[in-house]
Amino acid sequence: MESFSSLLIGNVPTAGHGDIRHRNELKPHQSARFLFLFFDPANMRLAGPLRAVVVVLLVGLTWLLASSILGGDGNSVVKMFFTGTPEEPTQEPRPRRYKCGLSAPCPPKHLAFRLVSGAANVIGPKICLEDKMLISSVKNNVGRGLNIALVNGVSGELLETKSFDMWEGDVSDLLKFLRPLHEGTLVFVASFDDPATKLNDEARRLFEELGSTAVKELAFRDSWVFVGAKGIDNKSPFEQRMKNSKTSNKYEGWPESLEMDGCVPLRAPLES
Repeated sequence: MESFSSLLIGNVPTAGHGDIRHRNELKPHQSARFLFLFFDPANMRLAGPLRAVVVVLLVGLTWLLASSILGGDGNSVVKMFFTGTPEEPTQEPRPRRYKCGLSAPCPPKHLAFRLVSGAANVIGPKICLEDKMLISSVKNNVGRGLNIALVNGVSGELLETKSFDMWEGDVSDLLKFLRPLHEGTLVFVASFDDPATKLNDEARRLFEELGSTAVKELAFRDSWVFVGAKGIDNKSPFEQRMKNSKTSNKYEGWPESLEMDGCVPLRAPLES
């Protein structure tokens, strides 16, 4: 029986010059045998699945290449390719939120707070304590000047909130508010627009007694946030001031807003 390759190339003369035009021609009976082999139903049944496998592999390789070029996850693509179901994306755990948006919880017997001074004369200040907003534009209790919240230093209970206009207001209202504070009262302050024009020496001294070091230099349109206490022995660690300066102001005529948070310790109850 002749080989399959001989059927493709025909009988090549080995001697003589024969008619070269017939070297690659199939004889009638050879052509019939070639066509029989090529269109043999058994061969066609074998070629069909092989062709399908090749197509699937080419599609898969193309998919992997495109995913790699576009920055996709190759493992996910492979899994989806073989299983037919896309892999569910892994959700990153959300960062845990603590009181007033702090990045860590406060220790026991401490109050979590966040102060934000006003931005120019447009966005009002915020005072948050233990995840409760004490002063904000939403609560409609902010005002130009100094925004102050008084808190019981033993229990953490809110006592009073008030704003004092330091541009056109009367500083005597502020003095009447600060003079009678009880020992241990916590004082939270956030500025808005102008905190200092109406401040006099007595008002500055009262804030110094609460632990402020920046109030003596506080000036027109400075940004200021401060936490102090009546009867504090040392200077407060919770204070920030941003000076109003034409060369460094973030807004036209105002410095940038200040934001400060932390944990202020509660005071031990006084022995009776």
